[in-house]
Parts: sequence; structure tokens; C-alpha cells
Amino acid sequence: MKIAIVGTGYVGLVSGTCFSEMGVDVTCVDIDRDKVERLKEGVIPIYEPGLEDMVHRNVLAGRLHFTTDLREVLDDVEVVFSAVGTPPDEDGAADLKYVLEVARTVGCYMNKYLVMVTKSTVPVGTAVKVKEVIREELDRRGVNIEFDVASNPEFLKEGAAIDDFMRPDRVVVGVDNDRAREIMTRLYRPFMLTNDRMLFTDIPSAEMIKYAANSMLATGISFMNDIANLCELVGADVNMVRKGIGSDTRIGAKFLYPGCGYGGSCFPKDVKALIRTADQNGYSMRVLKAVEEVNEQQKTVLFNKFLKHFNGDVKGRTVALWGLSFKPETDDMREAPALVLINLLVDAGVSVRVYDPIAMDECKRRVGDKVVYCKDMYDAVVDADALMLVTEWKEFRMPSWSVLKKAMREYAVIDGRNIYDRKELKENGFDYYKIG
Repeated sequence: MKIAIVGTGYVGLVSGTCFSEMGVDVTCVDIDRDKVERLKEGVIPIYEPGLEDMVHRNVLAGRLHFTTDLREVLDDVEVVFSAVGTPPDEDGAADLKYVLEVARTVGCYMNKYLVMVTKSTVPVGTAVKVKEVIREELDRRGVNIEFDVASNPEFLKEGAAIDDFMRPDRVVVGVDNDRAREIMTRLYRPFMLTNDRMLFTDIPSAEMIKYAANSMLATGISFMNDIANLCELVGADVNMVRKGIGSDTRIGAKFLYPGCGYGGSCFPKDVKALIRTADQNGYSMRVLKAVEEVNEQQKTVLFNKFLKHFNGDVKGRTVALWGLSFKPETDDMREAPALVLINLLVDAGVSVRVYDPIAMDECKRRVGDKVVYCKDMYDAVVDADALMLVTEWKEFRMPSWSVLKKAMREYAVIDGRNIYDRKELKENGFDYYKIG
């Protein structure tokens, strides 16, 4: 089976590589000529554990190809996936110009039946627009070629994307006829140990599922952050509260960990887009608007704890930041709490020393010379008045407190992910602050 995937970002590259691993002949398409040439040379533009080796293996096997021209493969493929970006407009709505451009190219150059599948996260109703654009181009050419559209949202977690794709807990496919259903079933059959993990829906429902899932998860995070902040005010232990409510099978223990706010490419964008979709249909998503507000406020919590510890006297002080990416096992800094913290600290006249195992180059691209880039976690704390743990990378879990004590000027530790033990830090002479 031959397919094309347009877009070699996170979703497109991971999806294409995993399909090729299962024996599918995959051509990944991107308009960025430099990126395509680098991919052909084995240079991977994103960090994802295991991805580089898998790309190299399937390129050598002749199952994974890269090109800038979708036209050259349309006569050979059965399925075209659109995995291009859908960045938010100023009003929060998803920008569909790249998705519709892919559809237009397909309509201009297709010569046989194929299934046009939207893998990007898109608002309900996008498939209708895609179908209209393809039909317009076919009519303009004066040809009548059958095609189908489908929606196949991705549910990949950065840092565990390959495992998520190869062993999915579900595959959601929105179709409107049996022909498209049969093709998508055949494509995903190698990934399905049991067919009950493949969920076929109508197309609007598939488009809604991704937004609803991410918004539900974002709601859980903001709820726990609200609870953590209240626990701090009333003297309750948020970790005990988390365990207590997580033991309720109706709730479950996942996504109940308080922190310094969620970021990334999905949650912030998808919450905004769903709010906007509701507004366009005359309905206000009041819960989600509150979720968004809580999250933006939560990204300032570490800074406020820092201010309080030093009674507002922070100008000229030095802060070490451990972790820059929005979560471990990725270099993605989109909407990362670290970006908010850096701006707040720099604006307050604080010198910021940073370290992240993977995201240093991405931080340099986004932040420039606002901060001092350090060679490792211990270099970052040299002469620091405070340490902020922002991203819970594994290497930060068991630091040598004696080394930190010698390197730091003052001894405030502000834990944005609640991974340290208050008693242990107190015994080592540190002032410890956590979320909740």
C-alpha cells in the first residue's frame, strides 16, 4: 500500500515513519526544500525518542521517501494525509489555509480515486470545506474523478509518540461511506491487535473528538492547579488530596498532578479553538474559558513565590531554571511556562541562568541572549539566589544537595512539579516551595 503525508512536522513525520515501519510505502511531502534535503540526509528536525533510528531504517529499506512535490506521487497513492499546521488566528480560531491548500493541490492534479484524510487538528466542518475545494478544482478541470474525505485525528503524546502510534489505545476515523472505511481499515490493520480499538464515526464527530479530549485533559490540569492553590491557603496537602480523589474509579489518578501550567502545541491551541467554535455557534464554553484563565495565571505562580520569598527585593538577583520545554522528552517550547517565567524574571531585573537536556537550541531561537545558557544543571545554579524546577526531566529528580549548597549564593528551591521532598530539603538547609 502506498500513501502520502503532507507536512513533516511532529505529527506528519512520526505518522509517516510509523506507517513505513509496518511495511507501508510512505512519501512525506513538505514545501520546505531545505528541510526535505536535510531529511534525505538523515537530519531529523524534531526530537522524539527513537524517531531518528526508525527514519534511517525505513529510508534504507526503501519504504520512506521525502519530496517537495505532492504532484509526483498522486498517481501512485491510495491515501493522502494532511498533517500541516493549523495555527490559531488572533481570535483563537484554527487557521485552515494550509489544510485547504493541500486539498486544492490534490484537486488540481489527482487522476484517480483516493481518500483525502485530515490528520491535523481541525474544527468541525473542515471536511466539508476540504471536499468543496477538491470538487471546485475538479470542476475547473472539467473532470469527474471520485474521491472521499475522512478525518483521522492524532492522539500522540510528545516524548512517547512512537509507542502511542505503534500501540494505540484507539484509532478514531471519521468516514461517510464503506469504500473509505475499507481502505482505512486495511491501512491500520497492522496496528490493531483487536479490531475493537478502531472507532469509526461520522466525520463531524471525529473532528470534535480531538478537541473534546484535549480540552477535557486541560480541564483536569487547571482544576488540580486551582485545588493546589486553595490547599496552600487552607493548610491542606495537595498530594494527599490528589491521592484521595484519584482513588475514586470515576475520576482516576491520571492528570491530577498540580504544576506550573500546561503548554505545548495542543492543549492551549485546541482549548482556544473549541472556545472559538462555540462562540461562532452562539454558545459560550464557560468552563473552558475558566480553564484557560487558570492556566495563564498558573504560569506566574513560581515567579510570585520567588517575589514573596525575597519580599519583592529581587532586582539584581540570580535565578537558575531547570527545564525549558513544556514537558520532558521533547524540545518543544510552544506555550511553555518557562517562556513566561523568563520574561517575568528579566523584566524584574533578575539574571536568569538556564539548563535543559534537549531544548537549549530551541530556547536560543526563541529567547536569544536574554538568559545565560549553562552546560549542565550544576553550572546553572552557580551563584544563584533561587532554583526553579520548571520541567521534570529525569536527571533533575535526585540532585546532589550538597553540591547545590556549595554552588548557590542563597538557598531557595521553588519546585514547579512537586518532585522533591520538603523534609529532605529542610534537612539540607534549603527553603522549599512547591505547588500547593
